[in-house]
Amino acid sequence: MRKSRTASMVTALAATTAVMMALAGCGGSSSSGSSGSSSSSAQFVAGGLFPQTGSLAYLGPAEVAAFKLAVKDINAAGGVLDKDVTTATADSSDADHADQNTAGAESILSKNPSVMVGPPSSAVVKNTYKEVTEAKVPMISNGATSTSLSGINDYFFRTVPPDTVQGAVLGSIIAQDGVSNLAIEVFNDEYGTSLRDVVVKTVEAAGVKVVYGAKSTFDPTETNFSSLVTAVKATKPDAVLVIAFDQTKALVKEMAAQGLDTNTMYMTDGNTADYSDTFSAGLLKGTKGTIPGAHPSDAFQERLKTIDSSLVNFTYAAETYDAIILSALAAQKGGAVDGATVQKNLAAVSGADGGTKCTSFKECLTLLKDGKSIQYSGQAGIGAFNSDNDPSSASIGIYKFDGDNKPVFDTSQTGEVPKG
Repeated sequence: MRKSRTASMVTALAATTAVMMALAGCGGSSSSGSSGSSSSSAQFVAGGLFPQTGSLAYLGPAEVAAFKLAVKDINAAGGVLDKDVTTATADSSDADHADQNTAGAESILSKNPSVMVGPPSSAVVKNTYKEVTEAKVPMISNGATSTSLSGINDYFFRTVPPDTVQGAVLGSIIAQDGVSNLAIEVFNDEYGTSLRDVVVKTVEAAGVKVVYGAKSTFDPTETNFSSLVTAVKATKPDAVLVIAFDQTKALVKEMAAQGLDTNTMYMTDGNTADYSDTFSAGLLKGTKGTIPGAHPSDAFQERLKTIDSSLVNFTYAAETYDAIILSALAAQKGGAVDGATVQKNLAAVSGADGGTKCTSFKECLTLLKDGKSIQYSGQAGIGAFNSDNDPSSASIGIYKFDGDNKPVFDTSQTGEVPKG
């Protein structure tokens, strides 16, 4: 989960900087219905469950902007089955507000949505997906990366790769940087612990000793990190990996106060963000972080700013946009706007069955109306959905913090993680 990113070169890492992963089981669902217009009077209802309160509220503006932009583009191209898309959105908050998780999902379900895009949190997905999928509404998470979510339900999809990939890439970077003793400060959250486990497995296989945090966690509601940092410091780590959300601010300040090196840390998508207004200059300089998904192009960022000119954080905007476009194309292909039809056709329009590559709703719509199979290739740069409804390929971006405490994107290389 990322804040503003400057697309400039930094020192190339020994590891790859945008790792393409290929997940096993690539395959698609069979399509149903027709690719033409429908005589039904029903309209496609795009549901959006995004954080507007809680520790993930900083993610909301970019996701909402991307949601609105996608709907705008769809309607400008003629809509779904020749009718404008309508919307229903709600606040998902975070996992510490389970009542709001449920209330938000129920609010959208009351509008009979064709799809529900979001939430971006793995833990919030766990709190809401059963109710949504039991209603035969596909849920497409734009940011939930927990490994446990792969194949969890036929109606659950995601436009972001699971942490089996991010954890392996990050662990490789840590090992290749020559770290011998690693401490991990991780909150007790579905996302945090699943990512931690993959990192631990990866670094230990490379000979790195995890001196703290291989099993222990801290409470997501914690605000005083004095005892935690004291315990970490006592293990004398070469580097510290912080896996958290907004808790990172107080945690890093405590680390600096106790004399731990904050220039050799590692972070993940939950906290690889712009801290220029939070920390003193240079506090994070040299720290590295990983973020699943493609780096948003400058052109796409500018388009998002036409929806919300105040945007500086583009976290999961591309993944949100593509989720809406894919679901609308699935309804168009299936000839109906109900959730079951969307679910049956999502893999097909993502390219699981091959087809002509297209990069916009308008372009893909023309192909569908001509009776052709399509492969939507959108802003997030993901491959077709596989049999677990995960992207069959995706990028992991690597960032390095500059002297202003801003993460800078490294564009140097790409590589591939084998299937399996």
